[in-house]
Amino acid sequence: MTHDATDPFVHVRGAGENNLRNVDVDVPQDAMVAFTGVSGSGKSSLAFGTLYAEAQRRYFESVAPYARRLLQQVGAPHVQEITGLPPAVALQQRRGSPSSRSTVGTLTTLSNLLRILYSRAGTYPPRAARLEAESFSPNTPAGACPRCHGLGVVHDVAEDLLVPDPSLSIREGAIAAWPGAWQGANLRSVVNGLGIDIDRPWRRLRKKDRDWLLYTDEQPSVYIEPEADRVDYGYQGTFWSARKHVMHVLADSKSERMRERALRFVRSVPCPACHGSGLRSEALAVTFAGRSIAEVNAMPLSEAVELLRPVRRRGADPRRARRGRRRRRTAPSAIGWRSAGAAPRRATAEPLLDVLDRLKAAGNSLFVVEHDMDVVRRADWVVDIGPGAGEGGGRVLYSGPVAGLERVEESATSQYLFGRAQPVEHRPRTPHGWLRLSGVSRHNLHDVSVDVPLCVLTAVTGVSGSGKSTLVTQVLAEVVRGHLGLAPEEPDEAHLDVDVQDASGVESFDRLVRVDQRPIGRTPRSNLATYTGMFDAVRKLYAATDEARARGYSAGRFSFNVPEGRCETCQGEGFVAVELLFLPGTYAPCPTCDGARYNAETLEVTYRGKNIADVLALSVDAAATFLSAVPSASRSLETLREVGLGYLRLGQPATELSGGEAQRIKLATELQRARRGHALYLLDEPTAGLHPADIALLLRQLHRLVDAGNTVVLVEHDLDTIATADWVIDLGPGGGDTGGKVVAAGPPAKVARARGSATARYLAARLSQS
Repeated sequence: MTHDATDPFVHVRGAGENNLRNVDVDVPQDAMVAFTGVSGSGKSSLAFGTLYAEAQRRYFESVAPYARRLLQQVGAPHVQEITGLPPAVALQQRRGSPSSRSTVGTLTTLSNLLRILYSRAGTYPPRAARLEAESFSPNTPAGACPRCHGLGVVHDVAEDLLVPDPSLSIREGAIAAWPGAWQGANLRSVVNGLGIDIDRPWRRLRKKDRDWLLYTDEQPSVYIEPEADRVDYGYQGTFWSARKHVMHVLADSKSERMRERALRFVRSVPCPACHGSGLRSEALAVTFAGRSIAEVNAMPLSEAVELLRPVRRRGADPRRARRGRRRRRTAPSAIGWRSAGAAPRRATAEPLLDVLDRLKAAGNSLFVVEHDMDVVRRADWVVDIGPGAGEGGGRVLYSGPVAGLERVEESATSQYLFGRAQPVEHRPRTPHGWLRLSGVSRHNLHDVSVDVPLCVLTAVTGVSGSGKSTLVTQVLAEVVRGHLGLAPEEPDEAHLDVDVQDASGVESFDRLVRVDQRPIGRTPRSNLATYTGMFDAVRKLYAATDEARARGYSAGRFSFNVPEGRCETCQGEGFVAVELLFLPGTYAPCPTCDGARYNAETLEVTYRGKNIADVLALSVDAAATFLSAVPSASRSLETLREVGLGYLRLGQPATELSGGEAQRIKLATELQRARRGHALYLLDEPTAGLHPADIALLLRQLHRLVDAGNTVVLVEHDLDTIATADWVIDLGPGGGDTGGKVVAAGPPAKVARARGSATARYLAARLSQS
C-alpha cells in the first residue's frame, strides 16, 4: 500500500500485537485521537505496542549497523503495514525513578537552565572564582556537598530509636539495636566486665555511660570468665557501641534481613553542612535576584516563575531561557500519551486538556490512551477496542468522531461516556468507632487533627499536593504499624519522620494491609502465578503425574528458579537482557527456550495435554477452567477474575504489568485469604489507569472487604468512587504550602456542600446525576 502525502490519515493494516485480531484501522493526523476500552482490551497494544513501536523501529533504522544488530533482537511489532505515520514520542504513565536524586527539576530539565543562569548571571562573593554550571548540581563531583555526597540528608542513629524503652536494664534488652542471641549476650558480658551495671534501668545510668555505650568508637576487649549456663571456657570479648554495630551492619552485611533491622534504628536528618541542599558552600554563596539556587529549588513553581520574570543581569536574559523551552515544546512530533488522574480528576483535567490543545495547535498528532471520560469527550476522534479484555477483546468496535460511539451498544466505553451505565449501589454504613489523630506533622501537614471512621470505606480527596498520600500512606500506615510492632515495608520508610502528638482507636486494628501500585517484581522472573502463590499448587500437580514420579521429579523441578528444571540460557526468566548502550536496555525472548523458561526434559511432563510452560501461557480465564479440579489454584483464579484480571496470562512478567494491574493482583491475593479480625486497608489512587467498568469491579471488591468488618481508606480522584464512599476527608484547600488542612469531612453529600473545597462542586455535580 503506497501512501499519498496529502492523505491526512494514519492507516494500520493487519495489526496482531498481543490480543489484537488482525486489526485494520484509520486514524486522523493533526488531531487528538483517544484510544479507549476496558483494561486488557488491546488499546495499549494498538497505540504503544503497534503505532509507537513501529515509529521507534523506523527511527532505529537510521542508527549504526552495530546498534541495529542489537535492536533486531527486540523485534518489530506484529503488523502487516502502517502508512502515514509521523515520528513519535511516547509519554507513558510510568512512575519516576525511585532515586532520591530525581526531582521535578531534573525530570523536566529546568534544573539545567537554572544552573546555567546561576553560572553565567549569578552574583558572586568578592574575589570568588566563577563556577561552571555543573558546580550548581548536587549530582556531580564538582557540586556535591562532601558531607552528604549531594543527597541533602545524612543518616544517623538516635537514642530514642536505639533505646525505645528506657525503663529496661541492659540485661533486659534496653539497647534494642544490639544483636540478639549469643552476640547480644557477649556484649552484655563485656559491659558488665567494664564495670557498668547491666541490671540498673537505662534511665538511671549516668549520662556519660549511656552516651559511651551508644556512640563511642572505642572497642575495648574484656576477658569473659567461663559461665556454666553459657560458655564453659574463658575468652576475650570485644565491645561494639550501638551506633558502631548499626553502621557496620549497614555498610558490610550481606543479609538483607539484618540490613532492614538495622535501618529501624536510623533516622534521616538534613545535612548540617549544606542544610539539606546537597550543594557545596561555594555554590550556595552565589545568588540571583538575592536568592541562592537552593532557595529557588525549594520554592513552589509559581513563586519561581515570578522571581525569574524578565530580569537582565550581566547580559543574561531569563526570557531567552523561557523562549528556548517553548521552542523545544512545540517541536513537530506525534505524541503517544497515557493520561493519569489528578484530584479531583475533573478539576485538574482542565489544565491537562489545555496542554493537549496547545500541543495539537503546534502541529502535533495526539494519540491518547484514555479512561477519563471528560478527556475522551474533548477528543476529535475515538478508537474503541473491545468488547472485553484478553481473548474477549482485540477488535475495533468503533473508529470515528466521538458522538458516533453512542450507537455502539456492545461498547463498555459508550455506556459510561453517554450515561447508560448503572452506578455501584450500596447502603451507607455507620462508623463503628474512630481512629483519632491529633498534632499530625509531616511534609505539608502541620499540627493537623483528623478523625478516621472505622468499619467503613473512606475516600481521602483534595487537589494534587494537598497532603492526601502523606496522610494515608505515611501517617496512618506508620501509626498503625507502630501499634502492631511491625518493621517498615520498605527500608527507606525507616527514615520517615512522622510526628503525631496523640492517637486513639488504633488498638482496634489487628492487621495493616497496604495495597499500592508498586510492581510485584522488577524482572521478568516475577509474575502473577508466583506472586499469588497459586503456582505452588500447580507445581505439586505436575510432580504428582505418573511421568514425573517415574523420572523422580519433585515439585521443585517445575520451578523456573532452580537449576534442575529451568533453561540455563536465560536462567528461567524466559527473556535475555539486551543492552543498547546509548538507549535504555530491554528484554528479548530467550533464543534457547523461546520464552518457555524450562529445559526440554522438564517440558516433556504433561497434565491433560499441557506442559508447565503451557499453563503459564494460559490466561486467568482459561486457567480457571483448566485447573478447576485444583481447589487452591481455583480459588485464587476466581478472585483474580472478580477484580477484572481474567485476561492476564499466569506467567505474564511483572515488567509488563501496569501499576493498576499490580495493585489489583495484590488486592486479589489479599481477598483469597480467609482472615479474621479487623484490618486497615490503605490504597493510594486504586482507580488510576482503570476504565470505569474496571473501577466498578474494583469498588465491589473493596466494599466486600468493608462488609467483612474491615476498614478501607483510599486516596482517590475518581468522582464515581468518591460518591460511593461512606465517608470523605477532603484536604486542601490548595497544594503544597497552601494545603495540608482538613477542609471538610463527612458523608459525600455533606462534603459536596462544603465551602472552600476544590472537590465540593465537582462532587455535587456528580451526586446530582444520581
